[in-house]
Amino acid sequence: MNASPRLSSRAAPRDPVELSVVIPAHNELARLPRTLGAVRDHLDRGPDRWELIVVDDGSTDGTARQVRAAARRDPRIRLLRTPANRGKGHAVRTGVLASRGRLVLVTDADLATPVEELGRLRAALGPRCAAAIGSRARVRRHPLRLAPARLGRTLIRALAVRGVEDTQCGFKLFDGAAARTAFAVARVDGWGFDVEILGLFARLGWPVAEVPVRWTHRPGSKIRPVDYAKVLAEVVLIGLRLGPVRLVPPPREAAPVREIRDGRVPA
Repeated sequence: MNASPRLSSRAAPRDPVELSVVIPAHNELARLPRTLGAVRDHLDRGPDRWELIVVDDGSTDGTARQVRAAARRDPRIRLLRTPANRGKGHAVRTGVLASRGRLVLVTDADLATPVEELGRLRAALGPRCAAAIGSRARVRRHPLRLAPARLGRTLIRALAVRGVEDTQCGFKLFDGAAARTAFAVARVDGWGFDVEILGLFARLGWPVAEVPVRWTHRPGSKIRPVDYAKVLAEVVLIGLRLGPVRLVPPPREAAPVREIRDGRVPA
């Protein structure tokens, strides 16, 4: 099936931590030093034991070399590599399945949402939800991005998951056990992976909180115009695979994580 990632850099001890931060990266040499420094400095101001997992998705610009250097200075930073570019969904899945945190934060390498917003997601997650996801619904975005975003949102609501304004914001906090359970059966390697994961959460009855966050457009986006069409195709396939859509349940006491067998969601 998927090629096994190679663990590169000195591995941190395998005992559990409170928080795992997963950052997918493809040719992010220019942005990663600032991002790694900002995340590390923010987490060091808190009380938690943490790990930071960077998944190099087949970069060709020295991204892996940069992360190895950071890992030599701080063994809490880990590098996972895939031999070829497989897509953001594959990279995030690789990092989440390798994580060991009670909580798992997935964030983009550009930190378009600053890591300081983690506190807002954490407060929303609490004991009642299985995930707290950042939302750009109140952020003014470029008109050229609005039309495909609206089309995608309509399709997502019809086929995959309702009740969520922004499934694609790259800043999400998960209950670690729930995330590893869902990502273990996820199949989407591309940009539509968020829809698949939130669709699984909805069908399992795992509450999701949507939290408005600060977000700033960063130049150097990896999404090309053709990728919007690919995401829409992925959403259609996700809807067919997961079955009828239903409303995301309101926050409540989190249900126990249920085992998923053979990729099928239990009734």
